[in-house]
This record gives sequence, C-alpha cells and structure tokens, in this order.
Amino acid sequence: MNKPILASILSCQTTELTDREKYLFEKFNPLGISLFKRNIETKDKLKKLVDEIKNVINRDDVLIAIDEEGGRVSRISHINNNKYVSQDILGKNDIKYTIAHAELTAMDLHIYGINVNYSPVADIKDNSLSEVLKTRCFSDNPDKVKQYAKAMADTYIKMGICPCIKHIPGHFSSPKDPHLEVLESNLNKDDIDKQIEYLEFIANYPLAMTSHIKLNNIDDKNPTTVSKKVITNIIREKLQFDGFLLSDAIDMKALSENIVKKHNNALDAGVDATCYCSGNIEELERICNEKRFMTEKSLNRFENIKKVIHNPCEKIDVEAQRSLYNHGLNKWFDEIYLYDATEVLHHMQKKGENL
Repeated sequence: MNKPILASILSCQTTELTDREKYLFEKFNPLGISLFKRNIETKDKLKKLVDEIKNVINRDDVLIAIDEEGGRVSRISHINNNKYVSQDILGKNDIKYTIAHAELTAMDLHIYGINVNYSPVADIKDNSLSEVLKTRCFSDNPDKVKQYAKAMADTYIKMGICPCIKHIPGHFSSPKDPHLEVLESNLNKDDIDKQIEYLEFIANYPLAMTSHIKLNNIDDKNPTTVSKKVITNIIREKLQFDGFLLSDAIDMKALSENIVKKHNNALDAGVDATCYCSGNIEELERICNEKRFMTEKSLNRFENIKKVIHNPCEKIDVEAQRSLYNHGLNKWFDEIYLYDATEVLHHMQKKGENL
C-alpha cells in the first residue's frame, strides 16, 4: 500500500541531509523539497543532495523545486557558467528570448534532477510595487504579462519541468514586501475582478502559487493563502483554476501565528499543499507531526504535475539557443538588481533575528 503524501513541500538546512531530516522525510513522505542557495555549494554536491533526497523519500514523483527565475532570483548562478536576465529584461525584448530562457534554464535544472521551477511570475509591474517584485515582472501591460508568462510556462512543460505560476491573484500595487510585513489592498470586488481577468489563462496549467495579499473587501482578516473566501471565490471560481494550488512560503511574516497554525490554516483554507522554506528542524518536525496528508482531490490535481515531470524533455539545439540568448541579451547580463528577499529572510533567521 502506498504511503500517504504529506501536504507540504519542505526544505533542508545545508548541502547534505542530516540524520533528523532523513528520518522526517522518510517517515512522513513530503510532496517535495525546495532548494535554496544555502543548499548549493558545487555542481557535484547539488546532484548528490538531490539524489539523496529522492532516495530517502523513495518516490518517482517527489518534487524537487527551486526559484530559478533569472536575474537576482537565482539559486544556481554561482555554480553555473550560464547567465540569465530577469523577467523585467525579458519583457523588454522579443518573446523568442523568453522561450530560449526557459529552454536553457530547463536544461540546467535537468542536470541536477530538479523538476519544478517556481516561475514564471505573472504579477503586473507597477511603480508602487515593492522592490522585491519590480524587476521580476514582465510588463505593466496585462496582455503582455499573459503572453510572456504563457510562453515561459508552455516551454517549461515541453521541457519536462513543471512551472509554478505565481503569485495568484497578484499583489495589487502593494508597496510592501510579504517576506517582512503584511500586504493588503482595499480594492472592491468588481475592481479586483477586472484587474485579474488576464490571469484566467492559469486555468490551463497544473500548478500555481498563492500571494499573501489581504484583500480587505473580500476577507479583512486573512491573507489569500489562509483565506477560504479568496481561494474559493477568486482563485477557484473567478479564475476557474482547478489545478494544484501551493502556498507561498508560510514562513514569511505576511502570515501571522506560529508555523503550525500557518500550515493548518492554509490547508483548511483550500491550498493543496504548503511551502515551508527555512529548513529549521524544529519547525519541520512540528509541520510533519501535524500529519496533514494530501486529500483525494489534491492527489488528482497532482496527477497533472506528474504528467509534466515524467514527460521526456524535448530536444533542442542548445548551442544555437545559447548563442541566440547571449547575443541578444548580453548587454543586460551585468544589470544590478536589488535584494532577493527570500535569501535576506534566511540570513536574518541565521543571525537569530526575531521573525
């Protein structure tokens, strides 16, 4: 009999699994593991870590996920000779570069056995947005965001990497950083519906990630990730998304309460699985010991993710696409980006700051 799958993508602390992590992952069978820069030191060590995770969990469908957007949000750039620009730069150029970007990134991820990329970002660029998001958005034009996000997601799928479209239903011009504080919007329901019409394309994709925005005129108490009203009325009904819904990182400060309550509140609100990123062993144990396993409906949604990661990668002319990409975008390779908030959050936690 198959073991139940824990409704969470967990994380680990360093470049190899500790005995406590091995015990937890083997016993509780998490949906997958997210990797961060702290887990990645060399190419060989990364490949060894991924193999170790897969062997310990012992499922052919374990999700190995990463934030490999390009630009500042890259976990493997320091071990890779290849350079990739941000979505902001991609959106300023012909869409062929976005396709090449996804093809080449997918080839890089396959080397290590990574099968999920937390990309593309489908938020609309807005001057009011936090610096954490501005350079990660394709455009301020919803139609262009839709066009480029679809091209990127479709390319990842044909390459055997499952894209995770984020952040749903958006950040609505909030100037705050969800890693560090609560985001909210006072838009009414009609205005929200109009602003997110372009996101209806996500209904055709297997995986999406929530934003932690609090939409006060729909639910003035709970951010999207822990709001049954927003998930049901906006994501499931308005956007008609019946794919697998993953929470954004539940260790962000945009969500209140302790880690167990965040985990349970998100699952009770209707996400299919939570995403926990900090790798703190005590918090990992608390999440696991809640024994919240995937529901039948979530398992059915998971089937479409499995179809993507089990599909053979389409063959491409890597050399030609690399030449195209480098020739067309090299002048932006040294673009200076502001901080990657997820990594800042990890550094704060490492220093023992109160989060």
